[in-house]
Amino acid sequence: MTIQAVVFDIGNVLMEWNPERFYDVRIGEARRRALFSEVDLTAMNERIDLGAPFEATIMATAKANPAWQAEIQLWHDEWLKMASPLIGHSVRLLRALKGKNIPVHALSNFGTDSFKLAQRAYDVLTEFDVTIISGDLKAQKPDALIYETLEVAAGQAGDALLFTDDRAENIQAADMRGWRTHLFDTPRGWADRLVAEGLLTPEEAA
Repeated sequence: MTIQAVVFDIGNVLMEWNPERFYDVRIGEARRRALFSEVDLTAMNERIDLGAPFEATIMATAKANPAWQAEIQLWHDEWLKMASPLIGHSVRLLRALKGKNIPVHALSNFGTDSFKLAQRAYDVLTEFDVTIISGDLKAQKPDALIYETLEVAAGQAGDALLFTDDRAENIQAADMRGWRTHLFDTPRGWADRLVAEGLLTPEEAA
């Protein structure tokens, strides 16, 4: 079957997501390591990705860990600095696909509130034909429900979809549904895949 739509993950595909780098700059690597060792910020963020309120979840975590309260509050106050910069080549690829009238969808583990914040900062995140965000659905990749929800919303399934994500387990879940997949490493590699599939010319993918 001809590919009918392209599905993008967002974090580390369209924009960089690196809280550790942010904290290394703000408080130094040693203190960052101590913070992440003593407070499970990854679990906090996963609760947000599953629909927990962005500000309230972070502030509750800060209150529960008074020794790190100021540092944890930065997750809310300076969140956009963690979710930056945009990956310019990936953005150009998305827009090149749209310029050829190829539907482009988003499938991302992302909090509802933080996604709205990101959309206000980055126009490209408003340009998808279908957007499926884990916080809205209260299910996250690699749960089969989030993939099925995109299929229903887009009216496309199986190898009609080409999906890129930077996490192997998310790619494997899409493989099990018969999607075509690309494990994202660099935008150059993703560009080469889009050219190989006949979706873009080398000039359009530059």
